[in-house]
Amino acid sequence: MSSTPSRDVPRKMPLALYALTIGAFGIGVTEFVIMGLLMQVSADFGVSLPTAGVLISGYALGVMVGAPLMTVWTARWPRKATLLALMAVFTLGNLACALAPNYATLLAARVLTSFAHGTFFGVGSVVATQLVAPQQRASAIAIMFTGLTVANVLGVPFGTWLGQMQGWRATFWAVAIVGIAAMAVIAALVPRDAGKPELSDWRSDLRALMRPAVLLGLLATVVGFGGVFVVFTYIAPLLTQISGFADAAVSPILLVFGGGLVIGNLLGGKFADRHLGPTLLGSLLALAIVMGLMSFVVHSQVLTVIFVGLLGAAAFATVPPLQMWVLEKASGAGQSLASSFNIGAFNLGNALGAWLGGMTIDHGLGLTALPWVGALMPLAALATAWIGLRSGKPSTRRSAALEA
Repeated sequence: MSSTPSRDVPRKMPLALYALTIGAFGIGVTEFVIMGLLMQVSADFGVSLPTAGVLISGYALGVMVGAPLMTVWTARWPRKATLLALMAVFTLGNLACALAPNYATLLAARVLTSFAHGTFFGVGSVVATQLVAPQQRASAIAIMFTGLTVANVLGVPFGTWLGQMQGWRATFWAVAIVGIAAMAVIAALVPRDAGKPELSDWRSDLRALMRPAVLLGLLATVVGFGGVFVVFTYIAPLLTQISGFADAAVSPILLVFGGGLVIGNLLGGKFADRHLGPTLLGSLLALAIVMGLMSFVVHSQVLTVIFVGLLGAAAFATVPPLQMWVLEKASGAGQSLASSFNIGAFNLGNALGAWLGGMTIDHGLGLTALPWVGALMPLAALATAWIGLRSGKPSTRRSAALEA
């Protein structure tokens, strides 16, 4: 049985996809840049550093709560209108951060901004898959998520520098400008929904979300990606106290991590387009292996730098197949809600990994134990994904029959 050339030859990615990437870039910057500005915010508002740290956890909580709420609220809207509305919320939230007169207002503004996060990536993932040929859907998701990886490589360091030079408010003004630019390019490049929007009922969407394969996919996301943050949350003390790097070397080494994120994300998308199940299992296994081996190399500076890059690559190689799996298993009108929930699952995994890493240190195992403890999580996700793939085989055959 031969394939037609149109299915074998990759098509050029549409510009509309890169409009989504710009939005993802802005969201990525506003999520992570606050980590480098906490000391300034703490001093400016006269609050303790742990209190200022609530700006990070409050944002993560807002993503988890806001993703399903915003998705249900906008379920009957055209998807382009939803994306524009979310970027408007994002922009207004960052403007409110820049103008915040006190800590409580800044925290409220951060939570408001976070409400756009999960639904933008959730709905954006659905839109991205509709902009390309069926065999390029995972790559389309990867390109959108490249905005998030580039935010970590370039946007966050620049935003931190800008905040240190011009004050932390300048960073939020700059991110608000990115939000305005994202609204402009989305309005100009993302096509309107074909025909009338598909009617969506939140009850039927929830039923789609409760399918065993979807729930297993969400669980695999929480557990698998959470393992990354067991290590990454404490990467600075691991590099300085165990590997022996100077404090000034941490930022350049994190650039290596960011480069790995970009490469792993794009490779994960390409391989998931060809073989979704094997890519999902393989990327989780690779993540577990990288972290497991990292435990043995942290005393070597050269090998540590290499493995920091490999950790970034393995971590984000899991993102396109995890997101694509949940999208496929939800199918139909429930895709946006399931996709948004999966973004919340990534954030829940971040929080879970940071907590487990802290528990590992508090119980006396030390920083060197973090990589192998973290490796246990993607191994658990691998088992979860394997069960989910086996349970979803009948639906996979039906999808293949429909595509044929």
